Amino acid sequence: MDVTLEKTSDLEGRIVVKIEEGDYAPRVKKELKEIGNTRQIPGFRKGHIDMAQLQKRFGKDVKAHVLNDVASDAALKYIDDNNIAILGQPIPAPDQELNLDEKDYTFAYEIGLMPELNLVFDQSVELDFYNIAVSDDMIKQQDENLRQQAGERVQAQEYGDRALVKGTIMQLAEDGQVKADGIQVTDGILAPFLFKSKEEAAKFEGTKVGDKVVFDAFATCDGNEAEISSMLHIDRDKVEEARGNFEINITEYVVNKPAELGQEFYDKVFGPDAVHNEEEYRARVTDMIAQGLQPNSRNLFVRTTEDYLMETYGASMQLPEGFLRKFMMRANPEIKEEEVDGYLQHSIPGIKWEIIQSQAGRAMNIRVEDDDVKAIARSIAMEQLYQYGLGQMAEQMADYYAENLLKDKEQLGRIREQAFTAKLMNAIHNAVKLNEKTVSLDEFRAIVDTLNNASGAEVAAEESAE
Repeated sequence: MDVTLEKTSDLEGRIVVKIEEGDYAPRVKKELKEIGNTRQIPGFRKGHIDMAQLQKRFGKDVKAHVLNDVASDAALKYIDDNNIAILGQPIPAPDQELNLDEKDYTFAYEIGLMPELNLVFDQSVELDFYNIAVSDDMIKQQDENLRQQAGERVQAQEYGDRALVKGTIMQLAEDGQVKADGIQVTDGILAPFLFKSKEEAAKFEGTKVGDKVVFDAFATCDGNEAEISSMLHIDRDKVEEARGNFEINITEYVVNKPAELGQEFYDKVFGPDAVHNEEEYRARVTDMIAQGLQPNSRNLFVRTTEDYLMETYGASMQLPEGFLRKFMMRANPEIKEEEVDGYLQHSIPGIKWEIIQSQAGRAMNIRVEDDDVKAIARSIAMEQLYQYGLGQMAEQMADYYAENLLKDKEQLGRIREQAFTAKLMNAIHNAVKLNEKTVSLDEFRAIVDTLNNASGAEVAAEESAE
């Protein structure tokens, strides 16, 4: 067998595979024997048909598919062995006739070659990095949050911010009277601050112990079965019976009493002997906020870096468009010939970015390890658990949820891609010269809005061109 590369241009070529009888004959014989041993062939007992009959009945079909397999495998192996960077997959060259009476064969495959970019990531490259300034309002809000979290739940006589409302809940009939044999909850608890409906939540404003409030259970949670079941202490299959109004006779409020500044509070929030006074507390709160804002700065850095790479290397990048047209039509038979240019132009930015990302990863020696993937999966699991209101159990449950995420092949692929991007951008961040700028939160949002508007305009222009 002989395999060679013939370059037809800087970005296109042909892999030529020359096959002799010895390269395919043993495999043909093996497959014919397998057919004889496994198939029920009329007129013969299984396993008792001679090779001549097998050759006569199945020889040409088997030889044809073996030849194609041997040739394509050889072409792919040649590409791998010689580290040839290609786009898509090799496609059989047109007008190749297969005469099965011959012994030696030549197969040709067209390939699109990936352009080689001379990517530079060093101190000669200057990229913007936007830090968000920590404002007094942020510090005040974080202080309130920390004191609320470290506070204690106490009884109250009047409704207050984020109060839990306790009392007896009774289902009402259409006439507004208590419904006979209706749902009753003697130890009901409502959290109006979590209601989906602001209208329903507003009914509790200004109330006090002894008041009665009529509310719509379905409206409080958009008809969520789990929430209604929990609120009214009923099975899920009974939820439909809970449509309409309910009345709660308020017997108690439970409100959060914020913690006071002091050593006990400092130790509870930051650990023993870490903070000793209000000045140190404010410094730690400021640092906490700054750390919390860093993901926003990192995300913007990723976006502006991608824009820089596309402008610097993507704008002038040449692609093997002739090959890509053929590849697209072969991969998507439903595309008509007159439509392929539109599909190609729509795909080009994505193709260019994949090339840049791939070569940047190689230049920065990026390797995604299992631990990287697990860390991303765990952070996604933690975020989801907090969204579901399971923050207190997040640490214990995160590994289990992360493991389930990674069992899904699509999720695994996306998470590996996230891990690769995170490691690549971190490497670029450390390699280039950063032009660090500190901006207010409003200024930061304006920068993001400008980028979003620019992206939207580009998409609109592409759609109108199509």
